[in-house]
Amino acid sequence: MVAYCPICGKPVYFGEKKRSLGRDYHPLCLKCYQCKRQLSSGQHAEHDDKPYCTHCYMKQFGPRGPRR
Repeated sequence: MVAYCPICGKPVYFGEKKRSLGRDYHPLCLKCYQCKRQLSSGQHAEHDDKPYCTHCYMKQFGPRGPRR
């Protein structure tokens, strides 16, 4: 069974997949939604099904909320 990348929607084949937080991504698609930094498997957070690096996630959704 072929999985589909949650970012681009294209098929992700076994030899190319990066699995993180229960989803399969293309290696180049797994990047922070905010700053576009490449992310490694399991080393990021998600909000509304979008991956964020820890820094951007805390800045946007952390206890202090968005900075203005």
